[in-house]
Amino acid sequence: MGKTVLINISGRDRKGLVSKFTAILAEYNTNVLDIGQAVIHEHISLGILVEIPKGEDFSAIFKDILFEGHQLEVAIDVKPVDLASYEHWVKAQGRERRIITLLGKKITARQISSVAAVLAENDLNIDCITRLTGRISLEREPVNPRACIQISVSGKPLDIRAMRGSFMEITSRMGIDISFHVDNIYSRNRKLVVFDMDSTLIQAEVIDELAKIAGVGDEVAKITRSAMAGEIDFKESFRKRVALLKGLKQSELENITRTLPLSEGVGLVTSTLKGLGYKLGILSGGFTFVGDYLKDLLGFDYVYANELVIRDGVVTGEVTGEIIDGEKKALLLKELARKEQISIEQTIAVGDGANDLPMISIAGLGVAFHAKPIVRERANIAISSVGLDGLLYLMGMHEREFYNGLV
Repeated sequence: MGKTVLINISGRDRKGLVSKFTAILAEYNTNVLDIGQAVIHEHISLGILVEIPKGEDFSAIFKDILFEGHQLEVAIDVKPVDLASYEHWVKAQGRERRIITLLGKKITARQISSVAAVLAENDLNIDCITRLTGRISLEREPVNPRACIQISVSGKPLDIRAMRGSFMEITSRMGIDISFHVDNIYSRNRKLVVFDMDSTLIQAEVIDELAKIAGVGDEVAKITRSAMAGEIDFKESFRKRVALLKGLKQSELENITRTLPLSEGVGLVTSTLKGLGYKLGILSGGFTFVGDYLKDLLGFDYVYANELVIRDGVVTGEVTGEIIDGEKKALLLKELARKEQISIEQTIAVGDGANDLPMISIAGLGVAFHAKPIVRERANIAISSVGLDGLLYLMGMHEREFYNGLV
């Protein structure tokens, strides 16, 4: 059996650096057991774990590596690795892995330190840290500032509930979104993304906007707030609110769709996901006339919402068919997964209200978007500091993948 050696190389990066050092190792027939590299601001940190075959001259390899390091003006650190230590490292490769994502307008050392401390308290080891957002100019004020890093950790949390609580406290105190989920084959193979509509895809509750036109805005808004906070049954509240819309003209419904403001980042999210082959759906307790408008505008594949009854061009105050509430949204998500022939683990659900919790809780990735407190508390993942485009970062995409030409 030969020797096992860890070689760490650090310094100013330059083209051909990896080629030169691996060429030296190749001369001595070494086997590469592990290799990793990171470059930050043109400075490299390269690690190579190698097995040197029995009979090869370790001192000669050491000498050649050091000489090449001197030539390239990089620091070299070479350390032998004993067999017991190596085998312990090998056995640890099956440990559970999680992805932690920090997302906000900016990332500070204090935020990273706070998150890293929680990870250490839970006996989790940080294996890799990756920046998902682009480089930031210090001379020009960014128009739409975004900062996101992804941390890959290994190990089983000592207390996952306490860890979630600590992350929520950091989020509240430091104004940054922190998500974490198990890293598995499903997390890298999502196929279907469904969204709530009101206050998620659009910055409005349509029924409240219609109520204002009908002159019953305050009354309907009060019922809406109670329903979204989970204080009253959604179906009951919905029927009460719709009844108050009796007498609205169909033309007023059509006019309102053109004035509804889209949520920040909606166009980027939908165009990116469609360009990458995802199926997109709207599962809404709102109305079909808005859902159909967004389907045509943004390219959704599926729309499920409630349909107002209109007779002679006037709203009757009734809806036709089954009312779509929280439980129905969850059932529809399951049906769509079966239709697309995928696992429920390959789905993503995004919403803001209490009636979105059932679909958020069963999806492979459930996301609370600028959500009510009850939803933020129960959802594992939340976006509160940025727009809906934050979803792309939570899915592990680098900014270059959706800003620079994939769609």
